[in-house]
Amino acid sequence: MSQATDLRKALCDGARILELNLSDLQLDRLLAYQALINKWTRVYNLTAVRDPAGMMTHHLLDSLSAISPLRRQFHIAGLTHCAAVLDVGSGAGLPGVVIAICCPEARVTCVDAVNKKAAFISQTAMELNLPNLAGLHARVENVTQTFNVICSRAFASLADFTKFSRTALASDGVWMAMKGRRPVDELGELPDGIEVFHVEQLTVPSLEAERCLVWMRPVP
Repeated sequence: MSQATDLRKALCDGARILELNLSDLQLDRLLAYQALINKWTRVYNLTAVRDPAGMMTHHLLDSLSAISPLRRQFHIAGLTHCAAVLDVGSGAGLPGVVIAICCPEARVTCVDAVNKKAAFISQTAMELNLPNLAGLHARVENVTQTFNVICSRAFASLADFTKFSRTALASDGVWMAMKGRRPVDELGELPDGIEVFHVEQLTVPSLEAERCLVWMRPVP
C-alpha cells in the first residue's frame, strides 16, 4: 500500500476505536491538515515529530481522543450549537484544528505567541475551508474575548495554564487540559478558586503511553 493509503487506514481505524463517526470530508480534512503540518514543518519547525506515521499517532489520534469527552461537555453545558473554544499555546493547532474539523458546531480560536504558528492556523483555515477556525497571534493573558472551553495540550503547568487564561474564560466556562499521566504534583499546586471536577483517562490508538484530560472550573 502507498503511504497515503496507510495513513488513511490508520486514521479510519483510530476513529473507529475512539467511536467517532467521522464523515469522508472530515477524514479528508484531517489528512490534508497533517500534510500541511508536514509541509510547513520543513521550513518553520512546527513540530519535532517528522515521520508521517508518528504524526498520525502522536498528533492526530492523540487529539482525536479528546473529541468525545469534549462533545459530552458541550452537551452538559447546553453548547451543542454555539460553543466557543480557545486552544492555548496551540503551536501547529493541536488539538484546536482537530476540534474545528470534528466539531463544526464549535467556534475555535488557536492562540499562540509565535506569529508563524498563528499564521499557519490562519492558512490552514483557508486551505481546508474551515470558517469556524481562526488563528490569533497574542499572549493568552491579553486575549479580551471570552470562551466556554479553554483547552491546552502540553502548554504549561495546570497552575500557569489557569492563571494566564483566567480572564479569557466565560463566567460558566471550563478548562480542559490534555496531559500524559495523571499530574499529581500539578494538581496539588493549583491555587484556591480552581476546582478539578473530573480527571479522565484517555486511550490513544497505537500509542503506548498514558494520557488524561483534567477538567477544571473556577469556584468562589
